[in-house]
Amino acid sequence: MFNEELLDEQGENQDAYDDLIVSIEAQRRGLNLLIAVSDDSNFRDQVIAEYEAELQPKFRAYRVTLPRQEPSLKAALNQLVQEDEYLRQRHPAVITVTGAEQLYFLKLEKEQSEQEKFFGYLQWTREGLRDFPFAIVLWVTNQILVNLIKKAPDFWSWRNGVFRFASKKTNAIAGKELEPIRFVFRDTELAGTDTNENNHFFLPIQDLQRLIENIKEERGSKDSSLATLYSSLGDIYRSRLERGESQNYQEEQELAIKYWQKASELQNELGLQVDLATSLNNLAGIYRATGRYREAEPLYQEALQLRKRLLGENHPSFATSLNNLAGLYKSTGQYTKAELLYQQALEMRKQLLGENHADVAASLNNLALLYDEQGRYDEAEPLYLQLLELGKSLVGEDPPSFALILNNLALLYYHQGRYSEAEPLSQQAIELDKQFLGEENPDVATDLHNLGLIYRAQGRYNEAESLFLQSLELKQRVLQKAHPLLADTIYALGYMYREQGRYDEAEPLCIKALELDRLLLGESHPNVGESLNNLAEIYRETGRYGEAEPLYLSALGICERVWGVDHVRCLAVRENLEKLAVAMGKN
Repeated sequence: MFNEELLDEQGENQDAYDDLIVSIEAQRRGLNLLIAVSDDSNFRDQVIAEYEAELQPKFRAYRVTLPRQEPSLKAALNQLVQEDEYLRQRHPAVITVTGAEQLYFLKLEKEQSEQEKFFGYLQWTREGLRDFPFAIVLWVTNQILVNLIKKAPDFWSWRNGVFRFASKKTNAIAGKELEPIRFVFRDTELAGTDTNENNHFFLPIQDLQRLIENIKEERGSKDSSLATLYSSLGDIYRSRLERGESQNYQEEQELAIKYWQKASELQNELGLQVDLATSLNNLAGIYRATGRYREAEPLYQEALQLRKRLLGENHPSFATSLNNLAGLYKSTGQYTKAELLYQQALEMRKQLLGENHADVAASLNNLALLYDEQGRYDEAEPLYLQLLELGKSLVGEDPPSFALILNNLALLYYHQGRYSEAEPLSQQAIELDKQFLGEENPDVATDLHNLGLIYRAQGRYNEAESLFLQSLELKQRVLQKAHPLLADTIYALGYMYREQGRYDEAEPLCIKALELDRLLLGESHPNVGESLNNLAEIYRETGRYGEAEPLYLSALGICERVWGVDHVRCLAVRENLEKLAVAMGKN
């Protein structure tokens, strides 16, 4: 039976897995050529382990990795058989072949690309595969599959089945994402190709990296086109993170940083200062998202000053810089500074873009969120109501943005204890996002999470638990295994179990949330402080005082560094430390 962790909601992966098992078992002898498709190597490896275990002992399992320089399926199989007596005697076996996903697609001045060599070997050595009377499962990506059908049609005709395993993660870049840098393909086999075509698997991202390195070697490290390419690659990595497509969240986050840093260094050296402001802004944004506030602030400041000098104070990009710097100040508890900049950005956007522009709505939302976070509910509510009216006029253009407004107003009412008003708004947001984004979307998971918070606050624990679990399961399907939004719901569920005194269930969830926060956001992020505090509360409430104290102290240290010693969050941690001291008999 297929491992439940690998299932998707529609059951497509279960069906593909079942079909693959049946196809292997249906032919115990003779060549049985099967093609399996997955863009997620980690997911693929889980599937392989699953079917190898299920097929034992009827089929002995073997694995082969194609060599990059000579990616011949026949040669790899031949070497395996020669080295194994069981295979030489032609006993039933399933041979899994991987490595195709590592092959480069672009030639880059070579006679053939690695993928072309692979396709050539497949096409012209088909008859030789008769020497291998085994089930052969060849794993490819969607990008390889598209080209394999075109370039190895003879081999393709021999397949006994194609089994597609769905996953959001992919190593491919969609054609439309490459449109801004289509000039880079001028001297490649992709010259003249329409990147606007609806091809989600246009180019492996490692090929784009390699192409950029090739340009650097040919034209020198100071070529101005490299600045554009570095910046675009940073944008692509950020988009992959936001859509849940990255193979390794933290690694690709660091790659986004790396390429924006490269772009900003070269733009600065070449005097491309307008572009430099954009790269600095992007770099600061990812630092802010990962809690690296001290690194983010000077970059935001520099981008702001560049835009002021180059574009003037009456330019939308200057307003964007004001807004982004304000967001950083809000994140670090510098509310007075944040409010001033948010208000400046709002007024500027109204003057430049008109009252009914989406950027104006974003500024109103940010200012309302700031007031909400400070507990200034009477000032936040009229802004949200204004947003609601503005959102109604924009809802036809962008329903998910209207759903966000509903969600934020619902959270305001939740903070005020106005649960009967919060609940229908949250429910309406869920329905809107399901309708326009589909049920398999991270925004829907966030909506479910937020309604769970409203129910939890009312003590409606069964309803809250159901929503948190739905949110968690959805996030596990559509996001990385390591993702901040996933950590949020794990934390919320653990927090609720602690409230209910269900400590055995709460503790592993709180530990998991802490591990994810540390992995993704670093040791000094506020979320890490909250996770430490919550775990310490479990230890205090269960009499494990020695384990609780260092966690409280670590949480307090983070809080004071980020928010300042007098912030309400720091006061809450100190209050918990005092409770611990009383429990330990120190006072």
